[in-house]
Amino acid sequence: MSQHYVYSFYAELRDHKPKIWRRFEINGEKTMAELGYAIMLMFEMQASHLFCFRENSKENFLTYLRAVYPDEEKFNSFVEKIHIDEMEEFVKNIRYELPNENMFVPDDERLFEANKIKLSNVTDRPGWKAMFEYDYGDGWEIDLTLEKCEKHEVSLALLPRVLEGEGFGIIEDVGGVGGLENLAKVLKKGKGEEYEEFCEWLDSDSLDLEAFDIEDINFRLKKLLRVYRESYEYHYEPTQKSLSLLLREYKGKGSRGY
Repeated sequence: MSQHYVYSFYAELRDHKPKIWRRFEINGEKTMAELGYAIMLMFEMQASHLFCFRENSKENFLTYLRAVYPDEEKFNSFVEKIHIDEMEEFVKNIRYELPNENMFVPDDERLFEANKIKLSNVTDRPGWKAMFEYDYGDGWEIDLTLEKCEKHEVSLALLPRVLEGEGFGIIEDVGGVGGLENLAKVLKKGKGEEYEEFCEWLDSDSLDLEAFDIEDINFRLKKLLRVYRESYEYHYEPTQKSLSLLLREYKGKGSRGY
């Protein structure tokens, strides 16, 4: 078995209570786009919208410096010496995104094509952070932190894989975090007109937003990562077999896959 760099991440849906989070591993040779597809699958995002990563370069650089200069006095002295706030180009935020006709890059960001840059070329430093954004209308945001990056023997057939987590994930087009929290309250109530409307919309009356099925998530990561890549990067339509997997027909679920 050959050696590979394995990246261990913690990911959490921003601003949602209770927390919806995942701890997972991925091969460092994957592209940033493939990292995005893995996050989508872990959080029940159905590849229906645009996505990107945003990296705060200044914050990540300061995190790196704190590791190099753990002494607070030495850290402050070095930061003062390099005049980081004057290094405009260096401290620009970085955006990783697939090219698209609606792409807009603010002046304070540098753009890298997400399908052309590998994770190993972006960072290997624990403490590195980024934000994953999905569906710019609903505005889903996942806070991502690199916890470990280690080289060891591992079968790439095992990666990516989720190690632990909590919560089901998002629901497409529900209206962002606020809409998801409202949906959870209505489903928990279990009756009333709004409950009936949501069940009809979801095509399910058994959705548990607190459920976390690690075996199913890892199964879908192995089966559907390629499908997401082909959809986003080559604009292929899913085959009937892939569509059946997407909709969880192997579990006898409804048309939305719940």
